Amino acid sequence: MTGDRILFVTGRLAEARLHSVLNEMESAGFRWEVRQIGVKVAGLMTAEIVANRLGAVDGIAKVILPGRCRGDLDRLADLFGVPFERGPDDLVDLPEYLGRKAGPIDLTGHSVRIFAEIVDASALSVAAIVAKAASLREDGADVIDLGCLPGTTFPHLEESVSELVRQGFTVSVDSLDPTELKRGAKAGATYLLSLTERTLDAALEVEATPILIPAKHGDLDELCRSWEYLARQGKSAIVDPILDPIAFGFTESLTRFQTMRTRLPQAEMLMGIGNVTELTDADTTGITALLMAAVEELGVGNVLVVQVSPHCRRAVRETDWARRIMHYAHRTNSLPQRISPALMGLRDRRPWAASPEQIARLAAEVSDHNWRIEVAEDGIHLFNKAGHWVATDPYALWPHLDMAKDGAHAFYLGAELAKAHIAWSLGKRYVQDRDLKWGVAADPEPPSRPHRNPDHSKTESS
Repeated sequence: MTGDRILFVTGRLAEARLHSVLNEMESAGFRWEVRQIGVKVAGLMTAEIVANRLGAVDGIAKVILPGRCRGDLDRLADLFGVPFERGPDDLVDLPEYLGRKAGPIDLTGHSVRIFAEIVDASALSVAAIVAKAASLREDGADVIDLGCLPGTTFPHLEESVSELVRQGFTVSVDSLDPTELKRGAKAGATYLLSLTERTLDAALEVEATPILIPAKHGDLDELCRSWEYLARQGKSAIVDPILDPIAFGFTESLTRFQTMRTRLPQAEMLMGIGNVTELTDADTTGITALLMAAVEELGVGNVLVVQVSPHCRRAVRETDWARRIMHYAHRTNSLPQRISPALMGLRDRRPWAASPEQIARLAAEVSDHNWRIEVAEDGIHLFNKAGHWVATDPYALWPHLDMAKDGAHAFYLGAELAKAHIAWSLGKRYVQDRDLKWGVAADPEPPSRPHRNPDHSKTESS
């Protein structure tokens, strides 16, 4: 028979801290119980240990295990007749975890189509174009844009478009040459970038949807005339008022999108965000987030993304996450906070899992020689049975390790201390034995790290 209490299961070292976190919550809104089941480190807890040691669950509504506890929760739920959940990895995140709305945040929806440009398409083989397109689609691209270079022939344009379409890609062709655009459209391209008032007739010869730009930069009157002319011919089109680079009219160009939305409220728009991401020496995650917020508010609907510069190598993936986050914020009338950490590569909102005082209390209770490493606002904490040291320079901690005769452990601890130093320097969350989280700015962590030492105790969680 279940009840109305939540049961928190923990290890010996985290028990007092768990009680403290639960007691300090302003209003829990539920009754709770803490049960310490005899393991020192919560991360070493297994489903089998829980099954053998948990005891009766009369009056319990659900059981929350430490986030690092591994095992089959469904089996435990069937065994005890109550739901089992994994909580957060670190106790500092427990109040936020408990205060979340029911169910995960749904980021499947968005309102923006991503055009991902292959700028050097004419210089690539058909096979290379298809391979690059597959990578871009995996990162979130909806349309593969084949860039045509002025003065450069593209003899395999039709073959490239046809093969992409055959393999299920939606294709656009990007050229100022109407002849190239018509070639691409006849081969199966869905969109054509970019036509001006002078070349509009090319759009009427093919089925593809044209993206319109003004022949005279910034001329919105011309852009409106072009769109209205095609509309009278029964032809849909997308308008691009052109986003300018920073220091070359960036702010004014943003206002053009606002003006165009007012003048043609029913028109689809496209914004080429590469003029800002590619041409600004700044991390692209923040820039992309801000631009996609404007795109969402203005109802732009389409963005052209470029990832040529090495510092923009994750631009498509970042745009995909940004469009979903900003759409969710807009739809729920909420700030784009605590929706997803995907765009927070360099810093974390709550970098320190524990205070120096809490770590000191934990260190005082350790009774074995396994090294623990934690990071707090005052630096890197290194401790075991022999002592507790704090430094902002990992080299200052090395003399305490005495690893001259143990190369494997020396390598492990050196790598962990270097990681901890990076986390402390930037203000990122550090968890021993786990990679730092860089959001979408880096490739996902490999599924396993076989060279890590499984005997090292992990920092304590709930």
